[in-house]
Amino acid sequence: MRNTLKAATLESKFPLLAVEADCIISKDADITAVFEVELPELFTVTAAEYEAIHAAWAKAIKVLPNYTVVHKQDWFIREDYRSQTDKENLSFLSRSYEMHFNERPFLNHKCYLYLTKTTKERMRMQSSFSSLCRGFIIPKEVDKDTTAHFLDTVGQFARIVNDTGLVHLRRLVGDEITGTEDKAGLVEKYFCLSMENTTALEDIELGDDGLRVGDKHVSVHTLSELDALPNKVGTDCRYERLSTDKSDCKLSFASPVGLLLSCNHLYNQYIFLDDSGENLQRFEKSARNMQSLSKYSRSNQINKEWIDLYLNDAHSFGLTSVRAHCNVIAWTDNPMEVKNMRNDVGSQIAMMECKPRHNTVDAATLYWAAMPGNGADFPAEESFYTFIEQALCFWVEETNYRSSVSPFGLKMSDRISGKPLHVDISDLPMKRGVTTNRNKFVLGGSGSGKSFFMNHLARQYYEQGTHVVLIDTGNSYQGLCSLIHQKTGGKDGIYFTYTDENPIAFNPFFTDDKVFDIEKRESIKTLILTLWKKDNEPATRSEEVALSNAVALYIRRIKEDESIVPSFNTFYEFVKTDYRKILEEKGVREKDFDLAGFLNVLEPYYRGGEYDFLLNSDKQLDLLGKRFIVFEIDQIKDHPILFPVTTIIIMELFINKMRRLKGVRKMIIIEEAWLRHVSLVYDCLTFHSTRWK
Repeated sequence: MRNTLKAATLESKFPLLAVEADCIISKDADITAVFEVELPELFTVTAAEYEAIHAAWAKAIKVLPNYTVVHKQDWFIREDYRSQTDKENLSFLSRSYEMHFNERPFLNHKCYLYLTKTTKERMRMQSSFSSLCRGFIIPKEVDKDTTAHFLDTVGQFARIVNDTGLVHLRRLVGDEITGTEDKAGLVEKYFCLSMENTTALEDIELGDDGLRVGDKHVSVHTLSELDALPNKVGTDCRYERLSTDKSDCKLSFASPVGLLLSCNHLYNQYIFLDDSGENLQRFEKSARNMQSLSKYSRSNQINKEWIDLYLNDAHSFGLTSVRAHCNVIAWTDNPMEVKNMRNDVGSQIAMMECKPRHNTVDAATLYWAAMPGNGADFPAEESFYTFIEQALCFWVEETNYRSSVSPFGLKMSDRISGKPLHVDISDLPMKRGVTTNRNKFVLGGSGSGKSFFMNHLARQYYEQGTHVVLIDTGNSYQGLCSLIHQKTGGKDGIYFTYTDENPIAFNPFFTDDKVFDIEKRESIKTLILTLWKKDNEPATRSEEVALSNAVALYIRRIKEDESIVPSFNTFYEFVKTDYRKILEEKGVREKDFDLAGFLNVLEPYYRGGEYDFLLNSDKQLDLLGKRFIVFEIDQIKDHPILFPVTTIIIMELFINKMRRLKGVRKMIIIEEAWLRHVSLVYDCLTFHSTRWK
């Protein structure tokens, strides 16, 4: 079937001439420098930082010469998350996590900045003079001096913005603009409205149903009149969903048309730098004309007052008069979704307290002018006069979360879309100087998900080789520990808990390698002192020496005689027999060390005693090599004997790992750490707060 519509080739209308020295040269001799903008992540910027970003943009724009177009273009493309299930040794939970989020839709954000040097005549052209409407374009000659000066100011512009440390500009090279044989360039991607590296050029059609690019139905909403703008603008706004009565969650003022708008769209922000002095003189003349005509119409008097306010602010605060424009170009492949898409865009613009305007008259011209390097082709009638500072308030100043480049970390979900991200909250903050240690304090109300998050963190850290020691209350980690125990065939995932049928039991005297360093000896001594003496009954110096000697001699004995099974039972028997003879030979007096009293107090922990199970475990477990250990203390946290012993065992275990496992990541997690009435846990935390990094 023959096409009866009027058509033209893209080549005949194409306004760009070449890319030289990484600059886009148009056929009207406009020069454009292209930058990729790296914005800070959303929900990570404070109000003061938004002010700093705003001030840096304003300062940078002021160094640019007159008749420059500053065009910031934000791409928001819907993509689906691709699960990473092809990795080796992926655990059951990790694979399930990836499959759960497979094909989860999210917005991919890219931001570009185009700085275009044009002429006074081009800045004043209206839509009827657009290159899209002309039959042919005659290339013009570029002025060398003007070009050199412009490129110098572009360098200053980039340095000013990069010095903030919050926004980073990277200059695009020629191949990134024009593309290569195997990778599409920025201009090619724009004509396909796609960020994919392999694209096919699409037909552009302006019909009765609006603008179409290939099979994409395009809708354009504009902010081009002062009447459509709010009475007050700012650098940031309050995001109600994550704010409370006592704290504000900040986003940029234009965030509703950024990541908060879920459809495919471009958000174009323009600032046109005319000659500010000429603009103000024109407004002075217009004000005089309005004054002389005020007797014929009240509206003339009102307009005169508004112009006076504008002029007063410009002269009083040294503000630069500029023109500005913003538009949202949204599209969808499904014609049934066009109406909903337009409604979504309009409602998000209304959230900025602006009046949404669905532009159907200049849609094609606005799309054409938003082409990279063609900002000078923008129709002047679609812009409004303002100042640089106010115009910048309509810029989107945040991007979506980025995965960390660190090889170590954990998977978290994006707050907006739920997309999984790789986040390093341990090593990268230290490397950047944000923190000086890796300690973490998780605070939240009852039911807020503290244990849920720590299960997630502990599991992923364990899978990356971390030794995890957990002090649990309420069996929060029993399921995870059982899964690890089953997966490792019982070699890991050790779970200590107390029940009447299976009471908690340890053997502090057992090690696989027979190594008893100073920390190990001191922990055994501290354990026995805890069982022997009360909290308000300190041991004398002679008693400490006698106990230290007993522990040292017993350790020497079990090293020499392998037939002796290391346990509290054999230690008790050694003290009762062999060590008694040694004390008698030395002539140690009873008042210096009461051996009979010592044995009597410790008898409940000896064979046949009430707590004979506690320190005589026959499982022969050396916990040094176990990477996931859980101590469930809910049943014993108030017990005067079992809890102190368990706490000392935990302290000794972790200190032993700290001392002997060099180059291995270790982590201890204490649930319900607010229970400070448990003095031993509090002392443990206080003692190690300066040692654990």
